[in-house]
Amino acid sequence: MPRRPRSGDEAAAAAAATVDLTAVREIVAGFEEPASDLVTVLQRVQDRYGYLPAPVLEEVARCAGVPPSRVYGVATFYAQFSTVPTGRHKVRVCQGTACHVRGGEEVLRAVQRELGIAPGETTPDLAFGLETVACLGACSLAPVMTVDGRVFARMNAGRVPAVLATVAPSPGQGQGSDAGPPGEGQGGEGGEG
Repeated sequence: MPRRPRSGDEAAAAAAATVDLTAVREIVAGFEEPASDLVTVLQRVQDRYGYLPAPVLEEVARCAGVPPSRVYGVATFYAQFSTVPTGRHKVRVCQGTACHVRGGEEVLRAVQRELGIAPGETTPDLAFGLETVACLGACSLAPVMTVDGRVFARMNAGRVPAVLATVAPSPGQGQGSDAGPPGEGQGGEGGEG
């Protein structure tokens, strides 16, 4: 039986317990005035850790010489920052009008079934995070999903396993090619338009 997916809070608590703060110190030390560049500091720290757990935010505050409340304020104000693990691979499934009427809900259900998680959750191994979005700006290619920002157009439920395998292949499977995911004849990958 598969392990239960972690909620953001459970995954954050488990991951934060083992955080090495060395990279935080190195990143903050690279700024002449880190207190004035908190957004950029936090971007670089998040790039390194994948998210901003509490111990990391507290270390940023300590190293930058600012109150923790200021660092938390910046980290929670901007949507680009996450204080919970979101998975190394970010899967976003469009649920906007064009995608919805062309089968976006079936694509979402297939992703949920394949990963064993619901929107807003992360797989137990922190490999995938799943989100729904109102629009990815590719309505003419609907239904659309992205994996790590790579657009997959004219999706259907049957293509989901192959698309996910191009990112994290199962044992013995290749990485996939740049020519696009299997099912190219069904619309393939979009993004040119």
